[in-house]
Amino acid sequence: MNVQELEAKAIAEIEAAESLDALEKLHTNYLGRSGEYTTLLRSIGSIQPDQRKQFGQAVNESKAKLESLFAERKGALGKLEAQSKSAKEAVDISMPEYPHRFGIPHVLAQTIERIQNALIGLGFQYDEYPELETVDYNFKALNYPPDHPAMDDQDTFYLDDHRLLRTQCTAFQGRVFEKIKPPLRQFTIGRCFRNEAVDRTHNHTFMQVDALMVDKGVSMAHLKGTLTMFARQMFGEDIEVRFRPDYFPFVEPGVDYGVTNPFRKNGQGPEWLELGGAGMVHPNILEAYGIDTDRYSGFAFGLGVERIALLQYGIDDLRLFFDSDLRFLEQFPA
Repeated sequence: MNVQELEAKAIAEIEAAESLDALEKLHTNYLGRSGEYTTLLRSIGSIQPDQRKQFGQAVNESKAKLESLFAERKGALGKLEAQSKSAKEAVDISMPEYPHRFGIPHVLAQTIERIQNALIGLGFQYDEYPELETVDYNFKALNYPPDHPAMDDQDTFYLDDHRLLRTQCTAFQGRVFEKIKPPLRQFTIGRCFRNEAVDRTHNHTFMQVDALMVDKGVSMAHLKGTLTMFARQMFGEDIEVRFRPDYFPFVEPGVDYGVTNPFRKNGQGPEWLELGGAGMVHPNILEAYGIDTDRYSGFAFGLGVERIALLQYGIDDLRLFFDSDLRFLEQFPA
Protein backbone atom coordinates (compact mmCIF):
# COMPACT_ATOMS: atom_id res chain seq x y z
CA MET A 1 0.00 0.00 0.00
CA ASN A 2 1.47 3.37 -1.03
CA VAL A 3 1.41 6.60 1.01
CA GLN A 4 -1.68 8.05 -0.71
CA GLU A 5 -3.75 4.91 -0.17
CA LEU A 6 -2.68 4.61 3.48
CA GLU A 7 -3.47 8.26 4.12
CA ALA A 8 -6.91 8.02 2.51
CA LYS A 9 -7.72 4.94 4.61
CA ALA A 10 -6.55 6.64 7.80
CA ILE A 11 -8.52 9.82 7.11
CA ALA A 12 -11.72 7.82 6.52
CA GLU A 13 -11.32 5.93 9.82
CA ILE A 14 -10.42 9.09 11.81
CA GLU A 15 -13.55 10.85 10.59
CA ALA A 16 -15.66 7.77 11.42
CA ALA A 17 -14.30 7.43 15.00
CA GLU A 18 -17.15 7.90 17.55
CA SER A 19 -15.21 8.00 20.81
CA LEU A 20 -11.92 9.13 22.26
CA ASP A 21 -10.97 5.53 23.02
CA ALA A 22 -11.54 4.50 19.40
CA LEU A 23 -9.55 7.50 18.18
CA GLU A 24 -6.65 6.62 20.50
CA LYS A 25 -6.53 3.10 19.09
CA LEU A 26 -6.41 4.49 15.54
CA HIS A 27 -3.55 6.78 16.50
CA THR A 28 -1.60 3.82 17.83
CA ASN A 29 -2.39 1.68 14.75
CA TYR A 30 -1.21 4.36 12.31
CA LEU A 31 1.38 6.50 14.08
CA GLY A 32 2.55 4.34 16.97
CA ARG A 33 5.97 2.68 17.20
CA SER A 34 4.65 -0.40 15.46
CA GLY A 35 2.06 1.43 13.37
CA GLU A 36 1.39 1.48 9.66
CA TYR A 37 3.55 4.54 8.99
CA THR A 38 6.51 3.12 10.93
CA THR A 39 6.28 -0.06 8.82
CA LEU A 40 6.11 2.05 5.68
CA LEU A 41 9.30 3.92 6.61
CA ARG A 42 11.09 0.68 7.31
CA SER A 43 10.42 -0.38 3.72
CA ILE A 44 12.48 2.52 2.35
CA GLY A 45 15.42 0.18 1.77
CA SER A 46 13.53 -1.58 -0.98
CA ILE A 47 13.03 1.64 -2.95
CA GLN A 48 15.39 2.91 -5.64
CA PRO A 49 18.06 5.20 -4.12
CA ASP A 50 17.05 8.17 -6.22
CA GLN A 51 13.43 7.87 -5.01
CA ARG A 52 14.12 7.43 -1.29
CA LYS A 53 14.29 11.15 -0.46
CA GLN A 54 10.99 11.88 -2.18
CA PHE A 55 9.38 8.84 -0.51
CA GLY A 56 10.57 9.79 2.95
CA GLN A 57 9.36 13.35 2.50
CA ALA A 58 5.92 12.14 1.38
CA VAL A 59 5.61 9.83 4.40
CA ASN A 60 6.56 12.59 6.86
CA GLU A 61 4.15 15.08 5.28
CA SER A 62 1.36 12.52 5.46
CA LYS A 63 2.14 11.80 9.15
CA ALA A 64 2.02 15.51 9.95
CA LYS A 65 -1.33 15.81 8.20
CA LEU A 66 -2.73 12.88 10.17
CA GLU A 67 -1.44 14.30 13.48
CA SER A 68 -3.35 17.49 12.75
CA LEU A 69 -6.50 15.52 11.88
CA PHE A 70 -6.17 13.44 15.04
CA ALA A 71 -5.89 16.57 17.20
CA GLU A 72 -8.88 18.20 15.50
CA ARG A 73 -11.03 15.07 15.84
CA LYS A 74 -9.97 14.60 19.47
CA GLY A 75 -11.14 18.12 20.32
CA ALA A 76 -14.49 17.55 18.62
CA LEU A 77 -15.09 14.18 20.33
CA GLY A 78 -14.00 15.56 23.73
CA LYS A 79 -16.53 18.37 23.44
CA LEU A 80 -19.30 15.93 22.49
CA GLU A 81 -18.52 13.59 25.37
CA ALA A 82 -18.45 16.50 27.84
CA GLN A 83 -21.84 17.67 26.63
CA SER A 84 -23.22 14.15 26.94
CA LYS A 85 -21.88 13.77 30.49
CA SER A 86 -23.22 17.18 31.47
CA ALA A 87 -26.66 16.27 30.12
CA LYS A 88 -26.69 13.02 32.12
CA GLU A 89 -25.65 14.74 35.36
CA ALA A 90 -27.81 17.83 34.95
CA VAL A 91 -30.37 18.62 37.66
CA ASP A 92 -33.92 18.85 36.42
CA ILE A 93 -34.95 22.16 37.96
CA SER A 94 -38.53 21.57 36.88
CA MET A 95 -38.88 18.77 39.47
CA PRO A 96 -40.44 19.75 42.81
CA GLU A 97 -37.91 19.88 45.66
CA TYR A 98 -37.97 17.41 48.49
CA PRO A 99 -39.73 18.79 51.57
CA HIS A 100 -37.36 19.94 54.30
CA ARG A 101 -37.84 18.67 57.85
CA PHE A 102 -36.96 21.11 60.61
CA GLY A 103 -36.30 19.86 64.11
CA ILE A 104 -37.58 21.48 67.30
CA PRO A 105 -36.02 21.58 70.77
CA HIS A 106 -37.02 18.65 72.99
CA VAL A 107 -39.83 19.49 75.39
CA LEU A 108 -37.43 19.15 78.36
CA ALA A 109 -34.93 21.45 76.66
CA GLN A 110 -37.68 24.03 76.28
CA THR A 111 -38.56 23.65 79.97
CA ILE A 112 -34.91 24.05 81.00
CA GLU A 113 -34.64 27.25 78.98
CA ARG A 114 -37.72 28.70 80.71
CA ILE A 115 -36.32 27.75 84.12
CA GLN A 116 -33.01 29.42 83.28
CA ASN A 117 -34.74 32.59 82.10
CA ALA A 118 -36.88 32.72 85.24
CA LEU A 119 -34.02 32.27 87.72
CA ILE A 120 -31.60 34.54 85.86
CA GLY A 121 -34.37 37.15 85.91
CA LEU A 122 -34.47 36.75 89.69
CA GLY A 123 -30.76 37.52 89.97
CA PHE A 124 -29.28 34.00 90.06
CA GLN A 125 -26.19 33.00 88.08
CA TYR A 126 -26.11 29.72 86.16
CA ASP A 127 -23.23 27.24 86.07
CA GLU A 128 -22.79 23.53 85.35
CA TYR A 129 -21.23 20.91 87.60
CA PRO A 130 -20.09 17.29 87.11
CA GLU A 131 -22.50 14.38 87.00
CA LEU A 132 -19.70 12.11 88.23
CA GLU A 133 -19.37 13.31 91.79
CA THR A 134 -17.42 12.42 94.91
CA VAL A 135 -19.01 10.92 98.00
CA ASP A 136 -17.79 13.94 99.99
CA TYR A 137 -19.58 16.53 97.83
CA ASN A 138 -22.70 14.38 97.45
CA PHE A 139 -23.12 13.52 101.14
CA LYS A 140 -20.50 14.79 103.59
CA ALA A 141 -20.62 18.40 102.38
CA LEU A 142 -24.43 18.28 102.69
CA ASN A 143 -24.45 17.35 106.37
CA TYR A 144 -25.37 13.68 105.87
CA PRO A 145 -24.24 11.76 108.95
CA PRO A 146 -22.63 8.40 108.10
CA ASP A 147 -25.18 5.57 107.85
CA HIS A 148 -28.07 7.98 108.41
CA PRO A 149 -31.51 6.60 107.33
CA ALA A 150 -31.80 9.52 104.87
CA MET A 151 -29.08 7.79 102.84
CA ASP A 152 -31.56 5.04 101.95
CA ASP A 153 -33.36 7.41 99.59
CA GLN A 154 -30.07 8.29 97.90
CA ASP A 155 -29.03 4.85 96.64
CA THR A 156 -27.16 5.44 93.39
CA PHE A 157 -24.56 4.01 91.04
CA TYR A 158 -21.03 3.83 92.47
CA LEU A 159 -17.83 3.65 90.44
CA ASP A 160 -15.76 2.92 93.55
CA ASP A 161 -15.79 3.79 97.26
CA HIS A 162 -15.19 7.47 96.58
CA ARG A 163 -16.96 8.26 93.29
CA LEU A 164 -20.59 7.98 92.29
CA LEU A 165 -23.20 9.40 89.93
CA ARG A 166 -24.71 12.31 91.83
CA THR A 167 -28.09 11.71 93.43
CA GLN A 168 -29.03 15.40 93.46
CA CYS A 169 -27.74 18.65 92.00
CA THR A 170 -27.55 19.92 95.59
CA ALA A 171 -24.04 18.41 95.48
CA PHE A 172 -22.98 21.64 93.76
CA GLN A 173 -23.13 23.56 97.07
CA GLY A 174 -19.71 22.50 98.32
CA ARG A 175 -18.09 23.42 95.00
CA VAL A 176 -19.82 26.82 95.07
CA PHE A 177 -18.68 27.61 98.62
CA GLU A 178 -15.08 26.68 97.74
CA LYS A 179 -14.82 29.24 94.94
CA ILE A 180 -17.42 31.95 95.76
CA LYS A 181 -17.84 33.86 98.99
CA PRO A 182 -21.17 35.41 100.10
CA PRO A 183 -23.17 37.21 99.00
CA LEU A 184 -24.05 34.74 96.26
CA ARG A 185 -26.96 33.52 94.16
CA GLN A 186 -26.16 30.41 92.14
CA PHE A 187 -28.13 27.68 90.39
CA THR A 188 -27.48 24.66 88.22
CA ILE A 189 -29.51 22.22 86.14
CA GLY A 190 -28.44 18.69 85.30
CA ARG A 191 -29.01 14.97 85.37
CA CYS A 192 -29.21 13.01 88.60
CA PHE A 193 -29.21 9.26 89.17
CA ARG A 194 -30.85 6.98 91.70
CA ASN A 195 -31.65 3.31 92.01
CA GLU A 196 -35.37 3.73 91.29
CA ALA A 197 -37.98 1.46 89.75
CA VAL A 198 -39.22 3.11 86.55
CA ASP A 199 -42.92 4.03 86.48
CA ARG A 200 -45.10 6.93 85.33
CA THR A 201 -43.69 9.29 88.01
CA HIS A 202 -40.16 7.91 88.65
CA ASN A 203 -37.04 7.17 86.66
CA HIS A 204 -33.49 6.10 87.50
CA THR A 205 -32.24 9.19 85.58
CA PHE A 206 -33.92 12.55 85.97
CA MET A 207 -33.26 16.28 85.63
CA GLN A 208 -33.08 18.62 88.60
CA VAL A 209 -32.67 22.35 89.12
CA ASP A 210 -30.96 23.40 92.33
CA ALA A 211 -30.57 26.99 93.56
CA LEU A 212 -28.63 28.51 96.43
CA MET A 213 -28.68 32.01 97.93
CA VAL A 214 -26.51 33.20 100.85
CA ASP A 215 -26.48 36.81 102.06
CA LYS A 216 -26.98 38.89 105.17
CA GLY A 217 -30.43 38.57 106.69
CA VAL A 218 -31.82 35.93 104.35
CA SER A 219 -34.95 34.32 105.81
CA MET A 220 -37.79 31.96 104.97
CA ALA A 221 -39.69 34.98 103.70
CA HIS A 222 -37.08 35.43 100.96
CA LEU A 223 -37.36 31.74 100.05
CA LYS A 224 -41.14 31.89 99.84
CA GLY A 225 -41.06 35.10 97.82
CA THR A 226 -38.49 33.65 95.38
CA LEU A 227 -40.38 30.41 94.85
CA THR A 228 -43.67 32.27 94.48
CA MET A 229 -42.21 34.48 91.75
CA PHE A 230 -40.64 31.45 90.10
CA ALA A 231 -43.92 29.52 90.11
CA ARG A 232 -45.84 32.42 88.59
CA GLN A 233 -43.31 32.80 85.80
CA MET A 234 -43.49 29.09 85.03
CA PHE A 235 -47.25 28.46 85.45
CA GLY A 236 -49.03 31.81 85.41
CA GLU A 237 -50.04 34.58 87.77
CA ASP A 238 -52.89 32.61 89.38
CA ILE A 239 -50.64 29.90 90.80
CA GLU A 240 -50.25 29.60 94.58
CA VAL A 241 -47.47 27.95 96.56
CA ARG A 242 -47.51 25.87 99.72
CA PHE A 243 -44.79 24.95 102.22
CA ARG A 244 -45.12 21.94 104.49
CA PRO A 245 -42.51 20.83 107.05
CA ASP A 246 -40.13 18.19 105.72
CA TYR A 247 -36.67 16.84 106.54
CA PHE A 248 -33.50 17.19 104.50
CA PRO A 249 -30.06 16.94 106.15
CA PHE A 250 -28.77 20.03 104.39
CA VAL A 251 -31.50 22.50 105.43
CA GLU A 252 -32.98 23.59 108.75
CA PRO A 253 -35.87 24.12 108.71
CA GLY A 254 -36.80 22.06 105.66
CA VAL A 255 -40.01 22.24 103.68
CA ASP A 256 -41.85 20.43 100.94
CA TYR A 257 -42.65 22.88 98.13
CA GLY A 258 -45.90 22.49 96.21
CA VAL A 259 -48.10 24.51 93.88
CA THR A 260 -51.79 24.51 93.10
CA ASN A 261 -52.78 22.06 90.39
CA PRO A 262 -53.30 24.12 87.19
CA PHE A 263 -55.29 21.26 85.58
CA ARG A 264 -57.78 20.64 88.39
CA LYS A 265 -61.37 21.09 87.17
CA ASN A 266 -64.68 20.82 89.01
CA GLY A 267 -62.94 19.58 92.14
CA GLN A 268 -61.42 16.64 90.29
CA GLY A 269 -57.76 15.72 90.83
CA PRO A 270 -55.34 16.73 93.59
CA GLU A 271 -55.49 20.32 94.75
CA TRP A 272 -51.74 20.58 95.31
CA LEU A 273 -48.80 19.12 93.41
CA GLU A 274 -45.32 18.68 94.86
CA LEU A 275 -42.37 20.13 92.94
CA GLY A 276 -39.46 19.49 95.31
CA GLY A 277 -37.78 20.34 98.58
CA ALA A 278 -36.44 23.59 100.01
CA GLY A 279 -35.32 25.22 103.21
CA MET A 280 -32.74 27.34 104.99
CA VAL A 281 -29.15 26.20 104.48
CA HIS A 282 -28.06 24.26 107.56
CA PRO A 283 -25.63 26.26 109.74
CA ASN A 284 -23.31 23.23 109.88
CA ILE A 285 -22.74 23.54 106.12
CA LEU A 286 -22.01 27.26 106.25
CA GLU A 287 -19.63 26.87 109.19
CA ALA A 288 -17.82 23.99 107.48
CA TYR A 289 -16.83 26.42 104.73
CA GLY A 290 -15.84 29.25 107.06
CA ILE A 291 -18.98 31.34 106.60
CA ASP A 292 -19.95 33.35 109.69
CA THR A 293 -23.50 32.26 110.56
CA ASP A 294 -23.93 35.31 112.80
CA ARG A 295 -23.71 37.47 109.68
CA TYR A 296 -24.89 35.23 106.87
CA SER A 297 -27.77 32.88 106.25
CA GLY A 298 -29.17 31.35 103.10
CA PHE A 299 -31.80 29.21 101.43
CA ALA A 300 -31.68 26.39 98.90
CA PHE A 301 -34.21 24.50 96.83
CA GLY A 302 -34.19 21.56 94.47
CA LEU A 303 -36.96 20.92 91.93
CA GLY A 304 -37.63 18.18 89.38
CA VAL A 305 -37.46 19.46 85.81
CA GLU A 306 -39.70 16.66 84.54
CA ARG A 307 -42.29 17.50 87.20
CA ILE A 308 -42.36 21.09 86.01
CA ALA A 309 -42.82 19.95 82.41
CA LEU A 310 -45.57 17.52 83.45
CA LEU A 311 -47.44 20.41 85.06
CA GLN A 312 -46.87 22.86 82.24
CA TYR A 313 -48.22 20.55 79.55
CA GLY A 314 -50.64 18.30 81.43
CA ILE A 315 -48.62 15.14 80.74
CA ASP A 316 -49.36 12.19 83.01
CA ASP A 317 -46.35 9.90 82.34
CA LEU A 318 -42.74 11.12 82.40
CA ARG A 319 -41.58 8.04 80.44
CA LEU A 320 -42.96 9.77 77.35
CA PHE A 321 -40.09 12.25 77.59
CA PHE A 322 -37.56 9.51 76.88
CA ASP A 323 -39.33 7.37 74.25
CA SER A 324 -38.23 9.49 71.25
CA ASP A 325 -41.71 9.15 69.75
CA LEU A 326 -42.15 11.96 67.22
CA ARG A 327 -45.93 11.76 67.54
CA PHE A 328 -45.50 12.90 71.15
CA LEU A 329 -42.58 15.32 70.74
CA GLU A 330 -44.09 17.21 67.80
CA GLN A 331 -46.98 18.31 70.02
CA PHE A 332 -44.64 20.81 71.71
CA PRO A 333 -43.25 23.21 69.10
CA ALA A 334 -40.88 25.83 70.43
